[in-house]
Amino acid sequence: MQSSDFSTELIPGLPDELGVECLTRLPHTAHRLASRVCHRWRDLLQSQDFYYHRKKLGYTQKVACLVQAISGGIVNGPKIPGELPSYGVAVFESMNRCWYKLPPVSKYPNGLPLFCQLASCEGKLVVMGGWNPVRYDPVTDVFVYDFTAQKWRQGKDMPSKRSFFAIGACSGRVYIAGGHDENKNALRTACVYDLRNDEWTQLGELSRERDECEGVVIGEDEFWVVSGYGTESQGQFCGSADVYGFKSGRWRVAEGVWEPGRCPRSSVGIGEDGKLIDCSGLDPVVRVGARGITLGDGVLVTGSEYQGGPHGFYMVEIKGGQTGKLEKINVPDELSGFVQSGCCVEI
Repeated sequence: MQSSDFSTELIPGLPDELGVECLTRLPHTAHRLASRVCHRWRDLLQSQDFYYHRKKLGYTQKVACLVQAISGGIVNGPKIPGELPSYGVAVFESMNRCWYKLPPVSKYPNGLPLFCQLASCEGKLVVMGGWNPVRYDPVTDVFVYDFTAQKWRQGKDMPSKRSFFAIGACSGRVYIAGGHDENKNALRTACVYDLRNDEWTQLGELSRERDECEGVVIGEDEFWVVSGYGTESQGQFCGSADVYGFKSGRWRVAEGVWEPGRCPRSSVGIGEDGKLIDCSGLDPVVRVGARGITLGDGVLVTGSEYQGGPHGFYMVEIKGGQTGKLEKINVPDELSGFVQSGCCVEI
């Protein structure tokens, strides 16, 4: 970072370089309070350059953000027969095994859109799409949570309504592809959201329609749109993937990367070798509703042993293609329910 990027005298009596280094070492939980010290500190702590500076020096922290079912404010609380649950965002910090909830967005105070998707960009959480929690029709809403300011803002709407699409993020951009439109027609279109400029751009078409596909980002190289099915082949999941190269800006097809007939939603993960793994096959206790989120050297895995069974939370290491033993995590009762979607956010 160049000292000229920020106003001088960040800390009276210290050169800019030392002032920046001191603030770099503040834990992210202190950023909101520190931002109130003065305008110079606020501008620094909320800047993209400062985020990447902290990331380069290893002062960021990876957390899991999970969309969980909530009933009456309690995830496993009593439910009215036939009633769809409300959803909120829970955060898990693996370093100190701490759990907490994010505040609701103002547009949906009683719960996020059903089946909304999550992605992470430059330390911020991005929530997209889903169904209106009252009318159950698809929405184009985009919400961004800033962990430094600890508040939500609304982004530019998605170009069109789509549900059960693939999502992934890299270098300040969120990529979405596939899913189905409001008439249940499977889609092969894709587009990208630029978080910094709050703009959407089309990315061309996939090789085929891919409803209920899963998005995976591998390193800083590719966005994978895994499996899915076409309008005329309802539920017949394919074994291929469309792969978008961030540098080339082109799509290619990868065959035989997923078990045909198996739904990839929520269960696709990335092994140490960069290859796709099926999180539902890691252990019998997470065979139903499995979700894996990579957090540095470990993976947070959630799921149930059987349909309707209690939801478990575990940490596991995957090294050299070998899976370690699942370590059960203690979770507060109000945050122990079914996880619909999730992602890793580096803050």
